[in-house]
Order: sequence, then C-alpha cells, then structure tokens
Amino acid sequence: MRAAVMRDRKLVVADVPVPQPGPGEVLVRTLACGICGSDLHALKHAEKFVETERRAGLRVMDLGRDVVMGHEFCAEIVEHGPRTRRTLATGARVCSRPTLARESGPESIGYSNDNPGGYGQYMRLSEALLLEVPNGLGTEQAALTEPMAVGVHAVQKARLQPDDAPLVIGCGPVGLAVIAALRLATVEPIVAADFSPHRRGLATMLGAHVVVDPAATSPWTRWREAAGARPAVVFECVGVPGLLDQSMVAAPRGTRIVVVGVCMEADTIHPLLGIVKELSFQFVLGYTQDEFAATLGHIAEGRIPTTPLITGHVGIDGVAAAFAELASPERHAKILVRPTPDV
Repeated sequence: MRAAVMRDRKLVVADVPVPQPGPGEVLVRTLACGICGSDLHALKHAEKFVETERRAGLRVMDLGRDVVMGHEFCAEIVEHGPRTRRTLATGARVCSRPTLARESGPESIGYSNDNPGGYGQYMRLSEALLLEVPNGLGTEQAALTEPMAVGVHAVQKARLQPDDAPLVIGCGPVGLAVIAALRLATVEPIVAADFSPHRRGLATMLGAHVVVDPAATSPWTRWREAAGARPAVVFECVGVPGLLDQSMVAAPRGTRIVVVGVCMEADTIHPLLGIVKELSFQFVLGYTQDEFAATLGHIAEGRIPTTPLITGHVGIDGVAAAFAELASPERHAKILVRPTPDV
C-alpha cells in the first residue's frame, strides 16, 4: 500500500506492506485522516518524543525504522480477521480510538513501527473498539471525532463547578475542541485567547463568548471583565515552553490550570509561585472509550460542530507539504488526508 512515512525525520511517500489483522482485529481502508499538531511536534522533536515515552514506561518507536503516523481517522471495513464477531459488516464506516487492544497489552496506532496509522491506505483496528458512523454523518466530520474527544475529556477532567469561569489559552485545534466541549457543557462566559485572527474567528464559531488578541490586550484583563471575581480555570492549549509559568504569574489565587497542549520540550516553572497562590495543575491525555463514543454522537447530532475546522484536503503525496502549511495559523485549522481519493 502507499503511505506517507516518517523516515529519517522526514516525510516521504513509500510502498509499505498492508497490515494483516490478528485475532479480534479487522482490516480497514482509510477514508479520511486529520493531521494532528502532535504529529507535527513528533516529527520535529522525534528524539524527545521517544525519550519521553521511554521515561513513562511506554512502548517506543524505533526511529531507525519507518513510522506511518495518523490517528484521527474514519475508515471502512475491508476484511475481518480471525476470532471476530463480525457485528459490523464489510463496507461499514467506522471510527476508533487509535489503539490496538491486544492480550499482550495495548499498542499504539500511528506512533508505532508495526501498526500503521491513517496516512496509509490501510490499517488494522480492534473490533471491540469500533464505532459505526451514524447514517447521515459525513466521513470527514466523523474523522474529527478523535481530536474533539480530547476537548471533551479535558473539560471532564477539569471538574468544573457552577461558578467556575474558563479561560482558553490557544485556539488551535486543541483549544477549539476545548471551547466546543465547554459550550456543550453550557459553561459561560468562555474567554479564549489567540494571536491569530483566523483562529479567533473559529473560536467564536465554536462557542467562545469573548475572544482576545494577546498582542493588544491581556487575556486576564478581558477574563476579569467577563468573569469578575469568579474562580478561574485555565485551559493551556498551546504546548510551548514558558506558557505554564506565564499562566502561573498571571493567574489569581486558587486558579486551576488544565494542561491540554502537548509540550515535547523541557519547561521551567517556579513551584514557590504555585505554592503562594495555591494553584492546581491537571495534566490530561486522550479520552475514555465512553467519551470517544459520546463525542461521535455529539458530532452526529450537531452538538459539536466540526465542518468549520476542515480547511484543506490532500492525498498521500501532499502530506509533507500539508505539514509545512499547518505552520501558518492564518491558512488552516485541520487538513484532512484522503489516502485513496476514489473512495
């Protein structure tokens, strides 16, 4: 099969073997796959990404071997592997968490040498984790279930109280997912900050009540105007060094900081500042199976909009250029890869 492959810290197009489904697994054809900011970071900071996984006790990629990334996907069942129940028929459109649930333990899809992700024409998925795409929901919209579920999970982990007032720092795809989830939870006012006019516009479309250009106004000034003396909950959705410390300096006493942005570099904070202000940190990752399934339902029912986020499409040959284009926040939010254009 053809795939966009991470090889020697670059993206190249190559022919790679079609994965063979094992017990309880299905072979699927990738219909659409979103390009995630984490993939951009993983390509740029590959060694740091692997070292962090190793320190966390996770299975790590071998950077000397090919990796087919892509974990935000909608696919079509092509073949059932051994010991499958075949609850969903061949041809069914499905979404899944990017994980293989194997007896030996879970394995990543898309950050693995052995389990290709959605930048290739075919993947293998665990039948037990499959969710059928509801009738009437477009393939492209369904492909954004994974990134939007990240926002749903982050808001759940924030454990918001009725008086809490959120501030979302960064309106890239992760921040937009958090804004959509906050709107779903009927939290207000939602204050969101980003340097990009394009992203601020998207934030408004997805539910932000107040948007701020940090180059012109302090986000905390606008947050105080909107929220008054209510407790602050900050969602840090950028993932670059320095932002956590900046948030700690600006935050009122007792603020909760939910870290959603994926920073792959070393960072520095001043613990005494957090102690004096009694700040709380909550780091979040991914989502539960129930949250993933609920997110697909919310998208299908129109409660979480995804169409505004889709700003571009490429085939396998265009993945490398798309990675470069995503460096500009004014041009794109989410570019979808269509590995097989005629399906």
